[in-house]
Amino acid sequence: QVHLVESGGGSVQAGGSLRLSCAASGYTATVDCMGWFREAPGKEREGLATIYTNDAHTAYADSVKGRFTITYDDASHTTVYLQMNSLKPDDTGMYFCAAGGMPMSACGTSSGMPYWGKGTLVTISS
Repeated sequence: QVHLVESGGGSVQAGGSLRLSCAASGYTATVDCMGWFREAPGKEREGLATIYTNDAHTAYADSVKGRFTITYDDASHTTVYLQMNSLKPDDTGMYFCAAGGMPMSACGTSSGMPYWGKGTLVTISS
């Protein structure tokens, strides 16, 4: 079992930045794909960014490409970050960290992940 805990959410004005963190614990050796997903009011869950921890290969949704950056802690390999810049009101939502073990070719924003955190709320005001 892998336990994920998100942090870093909050309220900022449009154009601002936030950095989300996701700390993984448990059987983390079984995980090599980690990502961030968003649930906005009235919308389906959207995959935003994923990273394959073995080689740092990343994938992004078009809606966040060029504004969001996913990275992971090289030392611990158990913490993943999402740097969010140029935030827009449409970025408002609950942000979830997710993880799973899979080949790199399967690690992407539409991947099914077995492990999920409880989420952190991001609110962007205009």
